Amino acid sequence: FQIWRLVCGRTICLDLKDTFCSSLLIYNFRIFERRYGSRKFSSFLLGAWMLSALFDLLLVEITQYIFGITINSLPSGFLAPVFALFVPFYSSIPRVQVTQVLGHFSITNKSLVYILGLQLLTSGSYIWILALSGLISGICYNSSILKVHRILCVPRWVAKLFSWTLEPVFSSSEPTNEVRVGMGATVDIQRQQRMELLDRQIMMSQVAQLRRQRQQQGGMINWNRLFPPLRHRHNANYQDHRPPEQGIPPPTEVSEEQVARLMEMGFSRGDALEALRASNNDLNVATNFLLQH
Repeated sequence: FQIWRLVCGRTICLDLKDTFCSSLLIYNFRIFERRYGSRKFSSFLLGAWMLSALFDLLLVEITQYIFGITINSLPSGFLAPVFALFVPFYSSIPRVQVTQVLGHFSITNKSLVYILGLQLLTSGSYIWILALSGLISGICYNSSILKVHRILCVPRWVAKLFSWTLEPVFSSSEPTNEVRVGMGATVDIQRQQRMELLDRQIMMSQVAQLRRQRQQQGGMINWNRLFPPLRHRHNANYQDHRPPEQGIPPPTEVSEEQVARLMEMGFSRGDALEALRASNNDLNVATNFLLQH
């Protein structure tokens, strides 16, 4: 019944490797503070921390009752709420494929976070109890079971107090030298959106220069010749420059399902084929280009 030991033991981490891994995971999970807001995010951490403390005791008693293993101490640190954050991370963060290993194993934007979590899970003997209690508490809080998100939450006056005292210290002004663009929630989505935005800008600038030639030709333009995908472009100067015919990559195989989806929007089959080949089978880029032209 030493409450101070319970609080300190579940807050202060004594292992350097656990401190490093949990700090990296908390840094990667900062996306939820931007999504939820500071008060809701801190309420999630508080609720997961209190629920996991209860589940820890239950799991220790269950382990002793079923397997006869007596657990006298658990790893210390702010570990259970970190494992609880894997629940909204798995359910709400989109999965974006980065590359493939050996042709079968996909590497996504979430792989590094899962590897850090696995490293943290294998760092101690009984840390699996903290991980399991954290996951259970994260599921309970994220699924609003028994309305725990309303009971275990940071009071509004506490949030206002910290907003008045700490927000002016840590706040900073927004950068003004960058173009304001609606960006995604994760760094990988932001990079992908910037690449798509740059690709659309290049395509639209070339279309503006070649509209007169399009009217003179009176037919469908070979978009693969005029607008190669961005990943195949190696020259930064795109104005008044066309790649030689012998340097054109072979035509990309187009998915019939994506062609059918574009035809359902009202586009012809020929335009859909050329748009998908020009955008390297990127349905969003092809749709945007067909809608704008």
